[in-house]
Amino acid sequence: MYLEIVTPDKKVFEGEVKLIQLPGSKGGFEILSNHAPIISTLDKGTIKVQDKNDKEHLFEVNGGVIENKSNKIIVLVESV
Repeated sequence: MYLEIVTPDKKVFEGEVKLIQLPGSKGGFEILSNHAPIISTLDKGTIKVQDKNDKEHLFEVNGGVIENKSNKIIVLVESV
């Protein structure tokens, strides 16, 4: 899966990932390869990313939006 995490100022993360865990506004959720298309709002919390080399990345966010379609994930956040 290809992931981009973007703020209004800059691109915070870009690359291939195995999984992403997100603080959804209706509860936390996880996206793995070939997940069904989804658009969701995010609450304040931690985004956990596991890249293709199994390295873990954590991002504290204050809310935002995620879109996943055809193994391409775009996360738009207010701040990181």
